Amino acid sequence: MKFLFDLFPVILFFVSFSWAKSHIATAQAIADKYLSMFVAGNSIPESSVPILLATALAIVASVLQIVYLLARRRKIEATLWVSLIVITVFGGATIYFGSEEFIKWKPTVLYWLFGAALLIASLAFKKNLIRSMMEKKVQLPDPVWKKLNTAWIVFFAFMGVLNLYVAFWGGYETATWVSFKLFGGMGLMFLFVIGQSIYLSRHLKDAR
Repeated sequence: MKFLFDLFPVILFFVSFSWAKSHIATAQAIADKYLSMFVAGNSIPESSVPILLATALAIVASVLQIVYLLARRRKIEATLWVSLIVITVFGGATIYFGSEEFIKWKPTVLYWLFGAALLIASLAFKKNLIRSMMEKKVQLPDPVWKKLNTAWIVFFAFMGVLNLYVAFWGGYETATWVSFKLFGGMGLMFLFVIGQSIYLSRHLKDAR
């Protein structure tokens, strides 16, 4: 359930983009009524409607996540705050300038921020953040924790570059990037976690 909660803005982004593409007249009317005031020039071309509408709804969804957790007096993870700030900045720029390039950078910025946090904590503060998050549930030898932290840093760096490839360098359409953002990104994350679990299972006995 938490997994779906965390993915809510991404899922809504995909669903709203797909809906707007197939209902462009209705989407245009909604965008003109509720978004045009936030766009430079107060005009939204038809080609920009799906990405701007999806971006706006993703920002709203991210805000609602925080509001929901505050209302329930639950702990708000730092990753949610970072995600909210990044999507507000890059999503806001996409809406104001009417350019999809800003929102396409958002996943890369997030991946690289998370990777940089792990790297800086390890090098500058001698702190393994992956260990801090997991050691209450899993006991592992010290060298394994170090390898695990490094693996996540490399994974985040790779995912950031891959997003740029799909978004800009590969010549793919925006619709392809939107699909990759949900299915490709989450699919690779799932495979990475599965691979991590298999690797860790070989070392759990050694730590006991």
